[in-house]
Amino acid sequence: MTLSELAASLDLKIFAGGVMLDRPVLGGYASDLLSDVIGHGRKGDLWLTMQVHPNIVAVAVLKDLAGIVLVNGRQPDPGTLEQAQRENIPLLGAGTGAFDLAGRLYGLGLKGS
Repeated sequence: MTLSELAASLDLKIFAGGVMLDRPVLGGYASDLLSDVIGHGRKGDLWLTMQVHPNIVAVAVLKDLAGIVLVNGRQPDPGTLEQAQRENIPLLGAGTGAFDLAGRLYGLGLKGS
C-alpha cells in the first residue's frame, strides 16, 4: 500500500512530501522516543508519533522510513516542516491518537515491525 492510498483511506492531512506519496509502506512503528525508533524502526515503516520537532525528520532519514504521521491533531514546528520538505520526507497528520490509528492501519493490512 502507498502513502497516498493510506492518506486517502484514513483522511490524513499532508503537511509535506507530496512528491513522495507514491512510496510503498512496508510496515508501521509507533513510538515517541527517538532512540527507540532508531533501534527498532525498519526501512519502509510509517512512523506514528506525537513529536513535532525537527529531529523526527533526521530519524526518518537515518532509518529510511516511508513517512511520519503526527497523531492527536499535532502540527509540525515550522523548522520540522522545512526540514521534511528539504529531505523529501512525507509528513502527515491524523486527528486521532496513535492507538486508534495503529488499529486502523492494521485493519488495512499494515503490520508492525
